[in-house]
Amino acid sequence: MKILIIGGTNFIGPPVIRHLTQMGHKVTIFHRGKTTPKLPAGVNEIIGERKNIIQMKEKLQQLSPEVVLDMIAYTEHDVRVLSETLQSIQARLVVVSSMDVYQAYDVLLGKESNVVPVPLTEDSPLRTSLYPFREMPNKPLQAPDDYEKILVEKVVMSNPNLPGTVIRLPMVYGENDPLHRLLPYLERIDDNRPAIVLPESVANWRGSYGYVENVAYAIALVVTNARATNRIYHVADIENKNEAERITQVGKIAHWQGKVVTVPETQLPPEWKLPLNVKQDWLVDSTRIRQELGYKEIVSSDEALQRTINWQRANLPQQPTQFAAPYLLDYAVEDEILGLLV
Repeated sequence: MKILIIGGTNFIGPPVIRHLTQMGHKVTIFHRGKTTPKLPAGVNEIIGERKNIIQMKEKLQQLSPEVVLDMIAYTEHDVRVLSETLQSIQARLVVVSSMDVYQAYDVLLGKESNVVPVPLTEDSPLRTSLYPFREMPNKPLQAPDDYEKILVEKVVMSNPNLPGTVIRLPMVYGENDPLHRLLPYLERIDDNRPAIVLPESVANWRGSYGYVENVAYAIALVVTNARATNRIYHVADIENKNEAERITQVGKIAHWQGKVVTVPETQLPPEWKLPLNVKQDWLVDSTRIRQELGYKEIVSSDEALQRTINWQRANLPQQPTQFAAPYLLDYAVEDEILGLLV
């Protein structure tokens, strides 16, 4: 099968490419050329700017891909231009989306108050407000103001001449994670802190995560399976640990001698305020992709965390990371709380 990937040079993309080539497929990637990933032998590259992809129409027609995987469709404009570029190509379009499409995300951000039952399914209610990052001071990875996966999905799933598939991702961690999701905990662990103090509401919060290698394998299954046509899939770890359990697992694998301590909010400083409504869990059901496409994790949870910890310890960011756990307390406050608990 001939597969064209839009983007695919960072984080999730390289393992997707590796899985596809190992399955025996012919892969071409279209990217800006600003990153130089180590690609498997035989992978073709087309260098260009996404905003100018319409100018590559003739070249892509000559390539005649059977499936196009868009890893970086952030806006409605992105996918409309791509659809126009591909209109004369008989291909299926697979787009990587996000769990942020759901109404539950607005509840988590405090924009809505009615908690949505979980686990979320692919048919759970979507947000009624658009452009979630437009007024957000610290946008994830400098997302554009018109970032909106809801509109991306709508275009992809409504073009009768270009069959579509959507795969919604959870919070992804692992090697080369640009958000360094484990770093806030690993810093405390490697500083030999006796405990990590979590507010009770945070300790009980549950969200869906996915290890990058497993997520990449799931994407490869979606790309190569015709049954996925006109379907939407979740991919996420099958486990549904709460945050206290998850951090405890990280500590065990990192050989930490400390423990996670849960305290009620009444024991926290009066100025402490969590910028999230953690009454809303962000947990999804990944049954559909498991039953329809036979997906299952190829790397265990313990092994995934071990690999991530090893990578993170060897790749500390030179500058503060954009991602930070806003509920973690500074060491002085933690020590004061722990002293009261003795």
